[in-house]
Parts: sequence; structure tokens; C-alpha cells
Amino acid sequence: MVEGGLVERSLAGSSVAEGLKRRAAPLVERLAVIGPGLIGSSILRAARETGLARTLVTTDANPAVRERVRELGLADEVAPTSAEAAAGTDIVIICVPVGAIASVAGEIADRLKPGAIVSDVGSVKASVIDKAGPLLPASVHLIPAHPVAGTEYSGPDAGFATLFVNRWSIVTPPENADPSAVATVAALWEALGANVEFMTAQHHDLVLAITSHVPHLIAYNIVGTAADLEAVTQSEVIKFSAGGFRDFTRIASSDPTMWRDVFLNNKDAVLEMLGRFNEDIAALARAIRWGDGEALFDLFTRTRAIRRNIIDLGQETAEPDFGRHTRGKDQQAAGQ
Repeated sequence: MVEGGLVERSLAGSSVAEGLKRRAAPLVERLAVIGPGLIGSSILRAARETGLARTLVTTDANPAVRERVRELGLADEVAPTSAEAAAGTDIVIICVPVGAIASVAGEIADRLKPGAIVSDVGSVKASVIDKAGPLLPASVHLIPAHPVAGTEYSGPDAGFATLFVNRWSIVTPPENADPSAVATVAALWEALGANVEFMTAQHHDLVLAITSHVPHLIAYNIVGTAADLEAVTQSEVIKFSAGGFRDFTRIASSDPTMWRDVFLNNKDAVLEMLGRFNEDIAALARAIRWGDGEALFDLFTRTRAIRRNIIDLGQETAEPDFGRHTRGKDQQAAGQ
């Protein structure tokens, strides 16, 4: 998964010396992660290193994933079902595609103890509140969140403890949310190394539509167009791919289930941003057609400045290939 146009910087290993601090005492007794993929397994790894919870629990619908989690030692308990993982747990973080979050909420509802916090990591927030909220008992606190971090890899082997260090996690509490529960979720993400921002769910979805969702849609479309051309050009599209196209293929290699659900659950904001993008691309086409070099130069200058600002804020690196050329290979080889 590549989220928000951001990828991890070149971070070797996953020790507390690299931005994570060991807590003097656990934040909660039991923390459950449902869906130990890239994000879920990274939460488990970071929680283990920081002592975030006294007991870590996880589960996955796929038995092979549950077995792999046992082999990796990512949790203290690997439950056979989501309901059993959530039983008696202080915080449950649902790390499944957005379209499946409500289903999981329904499965765990009867097993949640009063005062438990249910959160998630989905890239769309309004639909989570609208669909999952009504399924949970009134004694439980739903506090959605979204860590804006990721890579193009997936599965429990893809995670690493420092994934969230110096990244943003956006917390989107519903109206009338319990302040103590909101503070606990914020403290959880801060303990995992993230910077925390608060937004309404609707504003979050609009912001992420332009910073993440539409860019992914463009990447999928460009790579799809290239795939169609490939048959015509006799492999020249792939053979002579420049850096720009290679970056698009990295983004377009993200989990298809997750991104299908993102677009279906944030369609209004995505369509609004896509309409604005289409207007701007039409203006750019006119500048090229009429030889308006000044307009092109002005646009390219402004966009270059944005790139530099992202690097200055520590949300990307200026290294060749953005530090991915070694990190991805090392990560997979080490099974992090």
C-alpha cells in the first residue's frame, strides 16, 4: 500500500533508537489488531518495541496469515476470529479494506467490553462512521484514525516498526466523541512515532481525495493505458520506461482490494477533485497547443517548490529513488 503519496524513508532495522521510545508503563492492558497486513503488522511491531500494551492480540480471516503471524511472533495471542480477538480488549484497531470495516464491527460488537475503543486505519473516514458506528453498542467509543504512511508491499512480512515515525496520523472523532477516548487514540499514535492531526471525517476525505486518492487513480489509469499500448509498441513501453513511469507503476502496484474500496467509499470527494483536475489538465493542454511557454514554466516552478517543501518537512527524502532502492529489498529479505 502506498498512502497519501508518501513512502517510508530509508530506515534500516527497527530499533527504539530510530524514533521510538520505550514506555515506562503500558498505555493499555490489551490491544487487538484485526488484519495484520502492512499497517496492522507495523502497529504490532511498534507496539512491541515501545511496550504500548501489556498483551498484543491479532487475527486475520486467512488461516495462512494467522500462521505466518505466529511464526513471526508479532503478537502474544493469535485468535481464530475477530470476535474472539476483540473480547475483553481495551483498544481494537481494524486494519482491513474500508469496504470490510463495517462487517468486522458487526462481528465484534457483542464481544466488546464497556468503555472499549474501536479505531481503524482506513483511508476514508465518513463511511466508517456512517456504516460501522450504528453497529457498535453505545457503551463503546468509535474513534477512527488514518495513518498517512505505507509502501507498495502488503502482508505481515511487509511491516516494520518505524513505518509511522515522523508521519501523520489523522484522528477523526465523530460528534460528541468521548474526549478521554480521543486522547487515548492520539496517545497511541504518538507512541508509535506519528504526528497527530485532528479533522472532521468529511474534511479528511476531501483532503485525501487530492493528496492520495486521485493521484492513485491517475497512476492506475496511466499504467493501464501503457499496458494497452504495450501490445502495439512490441514491449517498447516497458523497455524504455523513464523514471516518471516507473514511479507510477510503483503506486499502481498497491493493493487492488483496498483501493477499489477507497474509491467506492469516497466517490463524492474523488469526483469533485477529479473534476478540478480535468479542468486544469485542459488548461495545460491549451498551453502546449498554443506554445505558451510562460504558463508551462510557471506551473513547473510552483510544483517544484511543493516537492521541496515536502522534503523540508521530513515527509520524503532527496535520496536517489527516494531511498526505496535498498529499503524495499532489505525489508523483504529480512521479513520485517
